Amino acid sequence: MSSEPEVKQTQFETMEVDTVSCDFAGSSSQDWSVIPKIDETNIELLNKPPIERFIGILDQLDSKVEKLRKDALMLQEKKDFLAMSMDLLRNNEYLTGLNENEYEEIDCYVQRISGRLATVELSVFTIRDRAQEDSLHSVNSLIDEIISRSDPVVSRLRCQQFLNACNTTDTTTYTELDPTMCSDKMFENALLGCTLDDQKTIKKRLQALLDYLAKQTVVH
Repeated sequence: MSSEPEVKQTQFETMEVDTVSCDFAGSSSQDWSVIPKIDETNIELLNKPPIERFIGILDQLDSKVEKLRKDALMLQEKKDFLAMSMDLLRNNEYLTGLNENEYEEIDCYVQRISGRLATVELSVFTIRDRAQEDSLHSVNSLIDEIISRSDPVVSRLRCQQFLNACNTTDTTTYTELDPTMCSDKMFENALLGCTLDDQKTIKKRLQALLDYLAKQTVVH
């Protein structure tokens, strides 16, 4: 047995972030799960002042929190796309060609899927003031009008104009010369009142909707 006195190091002196095995949304364990732990072998860490050790740990945790937000936003976008697909299906013009029993069967199936989707709750809070809340509501209402239309050709044109508003750098408004190249001024004004995060999400939603409507237009 060694006669040298045992040196005990406190958690404050040796704490650092280490990873544990965990998978999330396809991310590796090194990218996701972290916990503060005591590491008695990290000499470089022990030589740093305590404030630098804590700042280093917090920097790592901060990056993990930001990645968690991005992962949650991605899942929220997937959920929104599924909900949008269900709404489009409810308003599909071909449903009117079904007999009563067929329509009821499809409607029950849609409600069952929608109910299961509603059990998934995702929330990433975006700080908005009252004006930004109102602008987002206006944008969503305008997009909902597209989804509720039964004519995929008209819906596609409107969606393209909304998407153009997400990319426009001028004040181009709707004209009869080439409507597919113009932006919708009302939508553009509402969009500019939204937060930057909301604008990015809206653009992705419109692109997904346009891709869907393009396929519907070809079938039609």
